[in-house]
Amino acid sequence: MEPEPTAPPPGAEAAARARPDTPAPRPSPRPTAPQPPPPVLPEEDEFTARSLEEINRDSPLSPVFFPYDSSELDAEAQTVIQANADVLVQFPTWVVTIEGHCDERGTPEYNLGLGERRALAVRDHLVRLGLPASQLRTVSYGKEFPFVPGSDETSWAANRRAHFVITAQ
Repeated sequence: MEPEPTAPPPGAEAAARARPDTPAPRPSPRPTAPQPPPPVLPEEDEFTARSLEEINRDSPLSPVFFPYDSSELDAEAQTVIQANADVLVQFPTWVVTIEGHCDERGTPEYNLGLGERRALAVRDHLVRLGLPASQLRTVSYGKEFPFVPGSDETSWAANRRAHFVITAQ
């Protein structure tokens, strides 16, 4: 038989003095890094509910302009192509035809070739940016469809372009 304890066990007095309704201290929250905002994308139905004609009339794709007798992409052209690529990535089901155009100077045969080189330069740059070539078509219209009629430098500059037409959704 064990003897009866004559003193309370160690810590019993402290436990008896503790208030049972006092909550235990909570650990302070750990700081977290701020989260980046979600990307801003066009509303789902902004283009998907519209016809091709409506989309092309208010196209989110900008034309690319070229210097005289050139299919080279300058810095401004590359910026426009990048912006167009950003749109096209959001709509991977779209098929786009890139139309190469020229001003009225030069023979029809020469301008058809130049328009083709312009359309291909834009397409190739879009492919380098990661767009699938299967999403892109090219055609040259040479000088047949001027954007701005006229025989002055302002008109000619506006007609030296690659124009984007969405041909399938």
